[in-house]
Amino acid sequence: MSVRNPLRLLDLAGMSLLRDEASTITALKDLPTELFPPVFMEAFYGRRSETLKAMVQAWPFVRLPLGGLMKMPHLGTLQAVLDGLDILLAQKDHPRRCRLRVLDLRNTSQDFWRMWSGYRVHGCSSSLMAQVAEDRSRAEQPRAPLEVFIELHLKERTLDGFLTYLIRWVEQRKASIHLCCKKLRILSFPMENIMKVLSMVQLDCIQEVQVNCTWHLSTLAVFAPLLGQMNKVQRLLLSNIHMSALGGQEQQHVVQITSQFLRLHHLRDLHLESHSFLEGCLDQMLRCLTNPLDNLAITHCLLSDSDLNHLSQCPNISQLKGLDLSGITLTYSSPELLPVLLEKVAATLQELYLEQCGIMDSHLETILPPLSCCSQLTFFSLRGNLISMAVMGKLLRHTSGLPRLSQELYPVPQESYSSQRILQPGRLAQCRAELFEILRVLGRPRIIWISSSPCLHCGDNTFSHPQPIVYR
Repeated sequence: MSVRNPLRLLDLAGMSLLRDEASTITALKDLPTELFPPVFMEAFYGRRSETLKAMVQAWPFVRLPLGGLMKMPHLGTLQAVLDGLDILLAQKDHPRRCRLRVLDLRNTSQDFWRMWSGYRVHGCSSSLMAQVAEDRSRAEQPRAPLEVFIELHLKERTLDGFLTYLIRWVEQRKASIHLCCKKLRILSFPMENIMKVLSMVQLDCIQEVQVNCTWHLSTLAVFAPLLGQMNKVQRLLLSNIHMSALGGQEQQHVVQITSQFLRLHHLRDLHLESHSFLEGCLDQMLRCLTNPLDNLAITHCLLSDSDLNHLSQCPNISQLKGLDLSGITLTYSSPELLPVLLEKVAATLQELYLEQCGIMDSHLETILPPLSCCSQLTFFSLRGNLISMAVMGKLLRHTSGLPRLSQELYPVPQESYSSQRILQPGRLAQCRAELFEILRVLGRPRIIWISSSPCLHCGDNTFSHPQPIVYR
């Protein structure tokens, strides 16, 4: 009789230790390093508070990735770990064996527990390798305040019990604890609570910020000085910021917000979505960018000709890898602005989104020459625009020489609709056959997707999951 997945001697030893909590605590000073993670896991899932408290004080690794065990945060286990840290912090001389510098409460680092618990890990993940290198660097530095890493998703009206307890604990120990967060996401959270939480966080640790709140411009202006202190931010997403008519006070708010970009020296990805205040003010923000961007998304906003002109002249977009102008009506602008913009980014551009831009045949034809020069382009989406079969054929011919282009999303040709803008399956099948023939004549293996969704003008959503047109 065979036994599937038998327990290892290491597992049995850990389980044996935990039968007597007092003996476990006594044995910690002689416990082999490789036994610490599996014994800790057993104590964690068994909610053995005293054992957890003692193990924290003897933890032989630089990082304790507690968040990797906490699918659902349990306040009791967190309290036990923090109680252990309190005892550790109160000691003038740390135990010789303890190397703990970081308590990681993020839902990451499962590889650490798998590795030490005997599960097969097929190679080390890049994140684990980076973390090991980071921890090795920490271990070589003079002892500094303990770092506690969390992910902040502020999306409720009030703070939950877990975060409330942690914030209070950090507040009482600010001299010896640094609360760090690399990703900050704010969804419908009162500004008073935001200020309270962020007053406890090391703002210069934050690398990614997402604000997806229906805020008035004045509220964003209150938040802006905090954003300016996040000087390590690499990725910033702001959406749904609204304002009344642009008066003197509103103009002052715009200046307060855009001036903070001067402090974001590491910003690489900028995403601005559904902003009513950008029209006529985009140049103020662009002037405050201090370094070249890798990705820029300005979507579902109103932009004037002068905004697009300033965008095409901005020196910090000349190295863009990704450009998204979806939902920006480009048909009212001067016809040369979009081609000029594409010429500026043609050498580096890898992804281009022009969805729901009101683009029709005449507009598309003007961008075909610069588009055909985007030699690094891998992804192009033109969904939600009104394009004829004739111009789609020209588009396929102009892009056939792009060596890296592998994902192409195009709108259903106009000829596939009736005069009442109803999609006709028979006409669509004929258009697909004609497009396949164009691909065959061009002779290059290629996959294109034809979709009628989203379509800003006709609202049709009956063809959201199309089959690709494949030529191999």
